[in-house]
Amino acid sequence: MDLKQIQYFIALFEDGSATRAAKRLNIVQPALSMQISKLEAELRQTLFERGPHGMAPTDAARLMYRLYTPIMRDIEHAREQLSRQDVIVTGRVSLGMVASEAESVLPESLARFDALFPQVEVSVADGFSAQLIDAVEAGRLDAAIINKPRGRLALDVEPLLIEEMVLVTSAVHGVELPQEIDLANMSRIELVLPTRRNGLRGALDAALMAADIIIKPKFEIDLLSSIVQFVEQGNIATILPRVVVQPKVDEGVLRAHTIKSPPIVRHIIQVTHPKRPIGPAAQALITIITDEIKRVTTGVLRTQAP
Repeated sequence: MDLKQIQYFIALFEDGSATRAAKRLNIVQPALSMQISKLEAELRQTLFERGPHGMAPTDAARLMYRLYTPIMRDIEHAREQLSRQDVIVTGRVSLGMVASEAESVLPESLARFDALFPQVEVSVADGFSAQLIDAVEAGRLDAAIINKPRGRLALDVEPLLIEEMVLVTSAVHGVELPQEIDLANMSRIELVLPTRRNGLRGALDAALMAADIIIKPKFEIDLLSSIVQFVEQGNIATILPRVVVQPKVDEGVLRAHTIKSPPIVRHIIQVTHPKRPIGPAAQALITIITDEIKRVTTGVLRTQAP
């Protein structure tokens, strides 16, 4: 496996068509197909199912995409850094994150960031969105990654992601449910949810209210790792962002069911103080974190529209 093959694979995965991918790479289609076939032979895995409507990625392809996309981004970033050897980024970044994102992608994100900016110190605080907003306003944080609140903010806001929330059950102890769920028919399922102080609960309640659906959880817990462990060990369900549970789903410990009606999403935003714009290191860290969320939930997240 070489870098060219990985580039070809990523282009085909993202475009879904050998014709479009070859055009994007400025090569002929047979050359692309030959490299993908060599890659499949080397990995002993089928990466794409060939069909009349294009190339559909297999589970092995989705895993490979999640693993290699950040590596290729780091290589490109390293090339840029090497071409500007006179520029050395230093200083300190103070970032706030809602716990659901910090627990899910922070370790990998910090490792990538440290490899690119070894001379930058990083401080990360987690908490509820309201707490992090207060910290940015007071100057204790450079920026924060939070759930979009309902009200207007006095801070500068940049949309980052729209993130799917899913119904989660235990793969061992949970009741058998269809892959797509209508929450109006879930009255018999016992739920554990975050409390109403949590922005995740706010996104859920807003969607349910709009659909005129009432759900009363049996348990309310704010520590997401405890919710996940509770669901894993018993016959109870929860509704959480996919990024929180995807590693356990990949391990076969949990099942994630798409909520078809009403669809539930949360909006992830970046907030900064209008009088204190963030520097390139802070922006790079936020970009890496956003990439990591996309990597973990490949094929599920949509980029926020303007």
